[in-house]
Amino acid sequence: MLNTLTLKGLTSCRGKVDLPGSKSIANRALLMAALCGEVTELRHLLRSDDTQRMLDALRALGVTIDELNATTVKVTGCAGVWPMQPQELYLGNAGTAMRPLTAVLAATTSAPINLTGDARMQERPIADLVAALVEGGAAVKYQQQQGFPPLRIEQRLQGGCIHVDGSASSQYISALLMALPLVSQSSHLILTGEVVSWPYIELTLAMLRDFGITIEQHDRQAFTIAGGQSYSSPTSYWIEGDASAASYWLGAGVLGGGPLRIEGVGRKSIQGDIAFVDYLRQMGAKLTLHDEYIEVQGGDLRGIDADLNAIPDAAMTFATLALFAQGPTAIRNVANWRIKETDRLHAMATELRKTGAVVEEGDDYLIIEPPEQIKHAQITTYDDHRMAMCFSLLGFSAAGVTIEDPDCCAKTYPNYFSELQRIT
Repeated sequence: MLNTLTLKGLTSCRGKVDLPGSKSIANRALLMAALCGEVTELRHLLRSDDTQRMLDALRALGVTIDELNATTVKVTGCAGVWPMQPQELYLGNAGTAMRPLTAVLAATTSAPINLTGDARMQERPIADLVAALVEGGAAVKYQQQQGFPPLRIEQRLQGGCIHVDGSASSQYISALLMALPLVSQSSHLILTGEVVSWPYIELTLAMLRDFGITIEQHDRQAFTIAGGQSYSSPTSYWIEGDASAASYWLGAGVLGGGPLRIEGVGRKSIQGDIAFVDYLRQMGAKLTLHDEYIEVQGGDLRGIDADLNAIPDAAMTFATLALFAQGPTAIRNVANWRIKETDRLHAMATELRKTGAVVEEGDDYLIIEPPEQIKHAQITTYDDHRMAMCFSLLGFSAAGVTIEDPDCCAKTYPNYFSELQRIT
């Protein structure tokens, strides 16, 4: 039986919510801590399917990870020399585990290793990253379909002059930035194509600095990375709240009138998705940004036309907010939606139409004409956590919404729906 959740007639959203830790930061921090030669305490760690995949993989590689409480772990790093050599790592559908581990293991493994995942992971392209690793001297073989996991890493990455196409996913670039300091020779990393999700690369660079890695950036397309570097522990590292997840609460605070205080992310955030706040203000939201929290006081929404390439995850929330806005909303330059947990462009267009909206789906954009009256819809979530959380905002419509498989939120936010019901 398909598990569903119906939300209807939500009229207010007020109080305080503490965001879970960022998935993007958490999985980077776990891997960087494992590469240190010392112990690192990671605080405010997100506990979700994706972070569990990384934890399981690191433990399989012999890393000691002690769980001090529900959101604090102590990682005893191994300085890039893995105590154990498993034949295979299974990474589910966790892109934030698959991409960096592919590069880092290519730089550090001393024996062949296979990396695999679930059926959807085996449909998510990784050819641009593999091509860069091969150019740098690694031997990485596709085990089934060319260009997709599962992969077998057979020979170490050497470094040198490496090119990577950044037009599909910034995760390939972040993975190389994490791996190349570990190889013996220095490297020159050149980005080709129009780089997407640039703020995630800046996030990676900021974290690398925190973990003792030096990277020389010449411009947005070129880096020089000294070889033979060692990760060093900051001793304690706090993982800030998930700015992508903040977008759902910001939307709920606007639709529900607030006041709502969102703890864990604010003006000091190192995540690009904090820019969601600026676009939401353009739509008519009333909110205040503080250093480490945001307050939202409601607002009347109007449609916007925006290039949201830099914030692809948070951008999804605008698609459902568009249903409550005056006039059309255009979400542009989000082609990389198509290679996420599902083809989000097509999935979003399909589900929005169920509400009565008129939706134009292009190769890299959506234009959404809101209906005069939102119709009740049963939303297919495609095993995609963000589809479920975005469409929860339709609970503020009179017709309401039924979400299929709400438990898919376990990927990044296991208690999202219980929190929504608590403050609405």
